[in-house]
Amino acid sequence: MAELVFWFVAAITIISAGFVVLNNQLIYSAVALLFTLFGVAGIYVFLWADFIAGIQILVYVGGILVLVIFGIMLT
Repeated sequence: MAELVFWFVAAITIISAGFVVLNNQLIYSAVALLFTLFGVAGIYVFLWADFIAGIQILVYVGGILVLVIFGIMLT
């Protein structure tokens, strides 16, 4: 069961990362980046690196992505 969840998280991460790169609209790329960063945090959880996963969510999803979306909305 855990292996199935891992492959699902890995697939979501790879698909959303491809969507970030290949999409023309910035806001959709930013939303796909949200899923990519959450997927990377999920992979960290599977590696038993819970602290790194928490920092990933706090710093990148909570901080960097909010700044990216705020910058997109201002322009």
